[in-house]
Amino acid sequence: MKRFTRRQFHFLTAAGSAAAVAARPQPARAAANEVLGVAIVGVNGRGGDHINGFHADKRTEIRALVDIDSDVANKRADMVEKLQGRRPEVFTDMRKAFELDSIDIVSTATPNHWHALCGVWAMQAGKDAYIEKPISHNITEGRTLVEAAKKYQRMCQTGTQCRSSGALRPAMEFIAEGGIGDVNLARGLCYKRRKSIGALGDYPVPANVNFDLWSGPATFTTPRVTRQRFHYDWHWQRHYGNGDLGNQGPHQTDIARWGLGLMRHPETILSYGGRLGYQAERKDPNYVDAGDTANTCVSIYDYGDKCMIFETRGLSVDDSADDEINKLFGYTRGNKVGVIFYGSKGYLVQESYAKCVAYDMDFNVIKTFTGGQPHYANFIDACISRNAAELNADALEGHLSAGVSHLGNISYYLGEENRVGVQELSDAVAGVGKFDDNQETLERTLRHLKDNQVDLDKYPVSLGALLKFDNESERFTNNTEANQLLTREYRRGYELPTAATV
Repeated sequence: MKRFTRRQFHFLTAAGSAAAVAARPQPARAAANEVLGVAIVGVNGRGGDHINGFHADKRTEIRALVDIDSDVANKRADMVEKLQGRRPEVFTDMRKAFELDSIDIVSTATPNHWHALCGVWAMQAGKDAYIEKPISHNITEGRTLVEAAKKYQRMCQTGTQCRSSGALRPAMEFIAEGGIGDVNLARGLCYKRRKSIGALGDYPVPANVNFDLWSGPATFTTPRVTRQRFHYDWHWQRHYGNGDLGNQGPHQTDIARWGLGLMRHPETILSYGGRLGYQAERKDPNYVDAGDTANTCVSIYDYGDKCMIFETRGLSVDDSADDEINKLFGYTRGNKVGVIFYGSKGYLVQESYAKCVAYDMDFNVIKTFTGGQPHYANFIDACISRNAAELNADALEGHLSAGVSHLGNISYYLGEENRVGVQELSDAVAGVGKFDDNQETLERTLRHLKDNQVDLDKYPVSLGALLKFDNESERFTNNTEANQLLTREYRRGYELPTAATV
């Protein structure tokens, strides 16, 4: 069988995609001087970057803002008016904005549970869609977005900005060309301090928030919430968010998958961890944090011929005992977010969104890669050309990278109550993947917990379910309960179409 290089593979698949798109009737190309109208949905927090990104490109104008918090929406509208000299229309319900003929692009930075439905509605309305990571809240949603982009011939870009990075693109080429030898293992890191979000309780929704629309496709709880801070802390509640495995994770697992040359889901998945350490932090052994996603988690993804590890650590990583990782990153204190590729001739480390460093086996620097991220510009290029092959992070890339997080979370959720001792953990990880020293990873993780005063006898680690996944059907082959977590219950009026019915 003829084998293609990574460069040849990307050329052939891009050419094939372009030919397939060209074979279908296409919307007219935008005139060279036409300004594309943008609606930004969800303008608090990350939405601010969307505002700045589209404002910076003179081929677009922000014409609508959508947010369920009227105070946030109007403050952002004031900001946009000062930036561009024209105030955008303000909406609470995104569907009203999608009806405007003046809107060509919908960009969304809503909470995760809204990402997929917003994207589908936008594309059904004839708009191109830029969707923040993770592109979906579950596996089924991701596949629906992939099919929606095909059916409605829309440009759909995922907010994994590193795909356009001037540092990452040549670094990934360096790996593909054998710069560090054969590479079968990548380790993603989210060593990112996350303090408790407060005690589990019953808290009012802010008066200026439309909670019915905020809830959208998620089942409506009550007109109250169980976390103290309404905005942002939904990330750590699985009904809406996906924890740091699904928040930071899609950036690093996307890079890891890219460098390993993987255009498929993993075959075997195992996670272990827990929401640990807040009792010691609060000096209250009975303290219950409002979050229900893991703040410490190791997920192992075996692809058969390759392996990916993702480590989530929400407790302090100052003066960490992770000697090899500290050596590669060059410091011992503070957050570490990045990816390490392990080659037969050296290492390549993504240190930041704009810097990668290659080392030889003795940790001497071989090459440094730096550069920015014109990710919005790449999306706008494709919106104008109507050529989906130009997208650096299309819906399929977004689906596969978000899927890594979803699969890891499903393993953890199914084993959340399976709290085990060190020996059982050791036995479980020994049989997963053949490219990483899983015992060493486990030992480092347990040292990290102990360094943060976690009493592992009183608060043991949860061992997730060992899952087998079929790429063709996107179903688990060994766990019926796991298959139920590939989708969710949708509220009436906010149902997400399936891939077959979108």
